[in-house]
Amino acid sequence: MIQLRQFLLPVILLVSLGSCGGDNQDHLPGSLDRHSSPVELVLTEDGRPDPSVLAQEQVLRRDNGEEPVTLDPHLAEGVPAAHVLRDLFEGLTSESPQGRVIPGAAIRWNISRDGKTYTFYLRREARWSNGDPVTAEDFVYGLRRSASPATASNYAQVLLPIANAAEVLSGDKPPDQLGVTAINDHILQIKLKGPTPYFLGLLNNSLAYPVHRPSKKKHGSAFSRAGNLVSNGAYVLKNWVLRSHIELVKNRNYWDADNVIIEKVFYYPFKDQSAASKQFRAGKLDWTYGVPNNQFKWLQKHYPRELVISPWLGSYFFGYNVTREPFIENPDLRLALALALDRDLLTEKVTQFGEQPSYTLVPPGIGEFVSPLPEWASWTQAQRNAEARRLYASAGYSEDNPLRFEIRYDSGGNNKKMALAAASLWKQVLGVQATLVNEEWKVFLRDREQKVLTQVFRAGWIGDYADPYGFLELFRTGYGRNDYGYSNALYDSLLKDAAAERIPARRRRLMFEAERMLLADMPFIPVYTYVTKRLVNPRLKGWKSNIMDHHYSKNMFLLKTKHERQAGVEESRE
Repeated sequence: MIQLRQFLLPVILLVSLGSCGGDNQDHLPGSLDRHSSPVELVLTEDGRPDPSVLAQEQVLRRDNGEEPVTLDPHLAEGVPAAHVLRDLFEGLTSESPQGRVIPGAAIRWNISRDGKTYTFYLRREARWSNGDPVTAEDFVYGLRRSASPATASNYAQVLLPIANAAEVLSGDKPPDQLGVTAINDHILQIKLKGPTPYFLGLLNNSLAYPVHRPSKKKHGSAFSRAGNLVSNGAYVLKNWVLRSHIELVKNRNYWDADNVIIEKVFYYPFKDQSAASKQFRAGKLDWTYGVPNNQFKWLQKHYPRELVISPWLGSYFFGYNVTREPFIENPDLRLALALALDRDLLTEKVTQFGEQPSYTLVPPGIGEFVSPLPEWASWTQAQRNAEARRLYASAGYSEDNPLRFEIRYDSGGNNKKMALAAASLWKQVLGVQATLVNEEWKVFLRDREQKVLTQVFRAGWIGDYADPYGFLELFRTGYGRNDYGYSNALYDSLLKDAAAERIPARRRRLMFEAERMLLADMPFIPVYTYVTKRLVNPRLKGWKSNIMDHHYSKNMFLLKTKHERQAGVEESRE
């Protein structure tokens, strides 16, 4: 724990931002070929890269941030696990490099006129990594397993649009009553409770992935371990060394294996972004999960080709535990803390990568949906601070009786810096005494879920699909990731109506009203909307920036190194 006492904000920011000098400026170009002219990308008639420009070794090395807790697709949580699972498995739908929904294991589908019945036609050439055919029954089994209370998935509520899903999740009906049916080996039918505009995108979530039934029966809960896992995606899990790496190899039985160029993928769990940056500059990584904020300007100057910044469908915020003092039934106190955070200062001095200050939950860029802005979003920070002090005093707190609470945050990224800066602002504006508690990812998730220790905690959400509902559902009563303890019957009713509404304009209005209610109750503190920022090897091609930040290794390939190009020139001369 770090007890914050009499630190002033300028001192806090100087400590948290650090320096751009020292060992951050070592220059180890390695295999990046930074000072050579780029390879010309030559394509064949079918649009594939010409073999003459491809590197001999097609091995992709990706920094994955945190270590996944599990690679069981129906129990996995968090972005790091999702990255690996997208390489290992393929849902009924998939995504293009631009983020559009495209056919996956299903080559096509039909949707009934009332929007409640989806019929999927599976690829007859689809195979599991052991050569078994991928069947409709595999998807039925996977969806039933995801929804089963025995699986105890924290994200199973994602499946609620499916008929009988609510009853299955609650245990009132058995999993075989879920509205999914295998018509035959290659035709799957899914019935919904009501029209769900985002349903096709939802099917790319790991909760909707199939599971190989024989290997699950043979290995039980260990079926997802290296050596046991049979997957239907472009890659197979070869090895997982905890705190070291996850190794995937090309699935030779994948239906589109001929078009998969990357032969091997390594995922590395770098919690320290500075260490990952050094490995990248040494040529030992092709891709970083993020970059150190205190190196931004230096990287802009020295690595402009490698530094890639893109909008991301995600929101960063702090969560309140509204089931515990001092925040239970105290929306004015919760608002006071939200008002006292200077978002412009935080994004300019702490995050520094083009993140946009946020005053809502749902990030911009989702179709025609526009979030309701609270009145105070248009105020100056001085006005917000004045109102924050008024609300703070009315809640019974003062210099002699300061508010005290803990801020929990997980390791990795810039979470410590953000928590430290937020605590400093609350101290400076209101006199709050905040204690920082750092926890490992597993412990952090557990404490959030149990709601016994948490008061204020680092939170955030990256959309699983491009729809506001995926963000608003976080605060629905009983939702598996409602770590805030927020419960409002009217809010729940608005979400229920939005889920069933077929007319887009009416549906947007229902979600607008739901978010406005959420912002009035303030069970969270919006801070900023995400951007992705990473270093990418210029030789790595075949991926595009997209708002979902979903990048499949099967779409990528590496161009020749400088040494390989020089060797090719010498051979041609001979």
